[in-house]
Amino acid sequence: MKRPHRIAWPSLATTLLAGAMVASANGVAAETNRFMPLTSPTEAPEGFVEFCTRFPVDCRQSGAASRAVVLTNARWLELVEVNRRINAMIEPTTDEAFYGREEFWTFPQTAGDCEDYVLLKRHELIEKGWPSSVLLITVVRDEHGEGHAVLSVGTDRGDLILDNRTNVVLPWINTPYHYVKRQGVGDPRGWVRVLDMRTTTAVGSIRPRDADTLPHD
Repeated sequence: MKRPHRIAWPSLATTLLAGAMVASANGVAAETNRFMPLTSPTEAPEGFVEFCTRFPVDCRQSGAASRAVVLTNARWLELVEVNRRINAMIEPTTDEAFYGREEFWTFPQTAGDCEDYVLLKRHELIEKGWPSSVLLITVVRDEHGEGHAVLSVGTDRGDLILDNRTNVVLPWINTPYHYVKRQGVGDPRGWVRVLDMRTTTAVGSIRPRDADTLPHD
């Protein structure tokens, strides 16, 4: 494990204000864009389906089903700590390089790709008492149109994102991604499409590609 570095964690108020500013810059109401707009059910990624056969407990509802949790300061710091620590302890790699196969979703020990970070963060937060219904694996397209996976966290302040590419926990609208689909709230095995109609993100144009192509970074 890497030695942890001291960093200045962003305050909850600062992060939420940044999200509101980005929403306003995109010409949309910050209040209505705190949460991702969702649409029809869709297929789960194949890697996730196979993961559930090996780790069925992690694909069951845990805790009381809820759309969002109250984001206290303690919970906020817990999100930031889990995101930062797992980002530091896991080396980024590809499934093909590490496991010799293109898609293999699992809990990483020393190295993994984007969905492996997500699975471990979700697992640890559930162990800390977070309900699984607010910890949702999410598939996106990045600035280059490539597949990527992040963890969406449903809170009363909006949907927040834990990402292996940054230690900063951000509102979903303040990330440079096009959102494609994610786990459903009521059923961890059920997935729904995200109706991301924005034409720009925090850093530039959205360039969506095939919505159902799996992440592979």
